[in-house]
Amino acid sequence: MHTRVLTGITTTGTPHLGNFVGAIRPAVLASKDPNVDAFYFMADYHALIKSDDANRVEASRLQIAASFLAAGLDPDVATFYRQSDIPEVPELMWLLTCVTSKGLLNRAHAYKAAVDRNIEQQEDADAGVTAGLYMYPVLMAADILAFNANKVPVGRDQIQHIEMARDIAQRFNHTYGREFFVMPEAHIEEQVATLPGLDGRKMSKSYDNTIPLFEGGTKGMREAIMKIVTDSRAPGEPKDSANSALFTIFKAFATPAETQAFEEALHGGIGWGEAKTVLFERVEADVAPMRARYEDLMARPDDMEDILLAGAAKARAIAGPLVETLREAVGLRNARHRRKVADEPTAAAAPAAAPKAKPPRFASFREDDGSFRFRLFGADGEELLLSRSFADPKAAGTLRQTLATLGGAQAALESQGDRIVLLVDGAVVAEGQSYPDETARAALVLRLRTALDVLAAVTADEAAAKAANKAAG
Repeated sequence: MHTRVLTGITTTGTPHLGNFVGAIRPAVLASKDPNVDAFYFMADYHALIKSDDANRVEASRLQIAASFLAAGLDPDVATFYRQSDIPEVPELMWLLTCVTSKGLLNRAHAYKAAVDRNIEQQEDADAGVTAGLYMYPVLMAADILAFNANKVPVGRDQIQHIEMARDIAQRFNHTYGREFFVMPEAHIEEQVATLPGLDGRKMSKSYDNTIPLFEGGTKGMREAIMKIVTDSRAPGEPKDSANSALFTIFKAFATPAETQAFEEALHGGIGWGEAKTVLFERVEADVAPMRARYEDLMARPDDMEDILLAGAAKARAIAGPLVETLREAVGLRNARHRRKVADEPTAAAAPAAAPKAKPPRFASFREDDGSFRFRLFGADGEELLLSRSFADPKAAGTLRQTLATLGGAQAALESQGDRIVLLVDGAVVAEGQSYPDETARAALVLRLRTALDVLAAVTADEAAAKAANKAAG
């Protein structure tokens, strides 16, 4: 079974070592796990809450995209996109807003911290607090729930937002009587949850205490590391590794053996200047190859734009059908599908009914070698999936029954080479036709999810009709 992992990074500044260790590197590693369905995005809507500098936001979007790609993210494997390229996210945010209690948002850490600061300064409690800041948790919930992510890698300061996303999802599910959303879980890597900055506090753009990841080159990296604040212990005096920002950063990049050697050097009295040089050389060994790729990507912004738009198409192929289902659930339905009794003609005068649209359908067949397979055709007759071969026709029938009730949101679809494949319990059970173009593959995913949703609805209706007939008989 695939686990969908989703994470975003706010586009308000230049990526730094803390971003790399806490978000970018774990994301790239996770995306290489064949059991992970990775979704990574640039949270540029979130950026507008924190920054009104348009040029900064624009530059940051490019820098963060290049950083992920330079660090080894494969956009053909992961779904990599900009938040603002997914119109379903703000629409879902509004649907979630309408079931979210104000009391829940009042308890959000960021909002409470802003209010507390105002009260301490004897200002109005909400002075300078925008609706964007207040609604931040709902937008984050929409980011997660639009794709029904199972796990969300976050720092400890963001755990509350995942809990709030769960609360909001449960409220929506309860209000509209169906499990539309899975419950996301926060995922924290204890060793890299936070990285200290130049002043010992958490490395953050908010504190302006960051060490740039790529911008500024080798010289900028060295200069930043040399500015890290240390205590006054002189060379020869043992250093406290447990409370050393240098040691914490070093450990995030080094092997266990290297970490032990550096700790012993600190305890043995290495000077702070020499220790900073050791730290720089260790970090630079990892960063330098990535920096070369980063600079090449930054010189080709058009190529990155193509990658991000293709990622958005893949993301929308999943978010689109889900949001359409939610629109139906809340009553935002197409008026053409609603017949008003008062406007209906009498039976005598009624025109011939328009032919009903055919639902998606399965077609089973037997291969020359005696094995059994089936195809899934869309409502328009296009072949969407071809199953693998089964020696036992009952096994093929069981899979058909599974797909008939699965629904689009729960289908594990992924791109393998030039084809979209369907997985059940981690195994490929069917595949689509060859589409060398990534956008065409994303469109196929959208058609597949829509077809599976229709099949599930038809199957449910048929089951309900049988139950009703049985009860009546």
